[in-house]
Amino acid sequence: MQAVLFDFDGTLVDTAPDLGYALNLQRERHGLHALPDAAIRPYASHGSRGLLEVGFGLLPSDADFEAMRTEYLALYTQVMTRQPQLFDGMAETLQGIEQRGLRWGIVTNKPRRFTMPMVTHMGLDLQAAAVISGDDAPQPKPSPQTLLLACERMAIDPKTVWYIGDAERDIQAGRAAGMKTLVALFGYLSSNDQPHTWGADGCIAHPQDLLAYL
Repeated sequence: MQAVLFDFDGTLVDTAPDLGYALNLQRERHGLHALPDAAIRPYASHGSRGLLEVGFGLLPSDADFEAMRTEYLALYTQVMTRQPQLFDGMAETLQGIEQRGLRWGIVTNKPRRFTMPMVTHMGLDLQAAAVISGDDAPQPKPSPQTLLLACERMAIDPKTVWYIGDAERDIQAGRAAGMKTLVALFGYLSSNDQPHTWGADGCIAHPQDLLAYL
């Protein structure tokens, strides 16, 4: 194995507090009370679509969806660097990856206009061998295109890579790319998720559990 690639939200970085903060700002604008963090957290990996569903009961087929999505993303842009942080134990995990002579990178469905300011804010751009956003390829996950682009940028064979994510689409994309895959159980999973049925090579309850697979 040559490298480890991480999903961003809910796998490498805990962004749920800021995602939820933006959603509650939007709910306040529309005369609604704030939702507790526990209600929002399981939807945090599903982007604005999932957040608008839990926050307003909106689906992409609804007439107001696009306008509300635009409003939400504008609010999130203002607060997205309030308090993103690596999950507990992730810094040590990244250090362990590097000590083993491996490289690591990020492949997320988050659009680049959000990804890069956050990655730069956290100093991760100085360490990551590749940072690929959802709009860097024609199709985001569950398509393998962004994962394959990361391998192309790093000049490595996808078969020598582990991909870690907290959503079923992450595992689908990793498998389609020919990578080994792990589910981050510490991420934003809901009570309806069944990660043990996703076909991953394993599940990890803590970031440092990854090191045993390397």
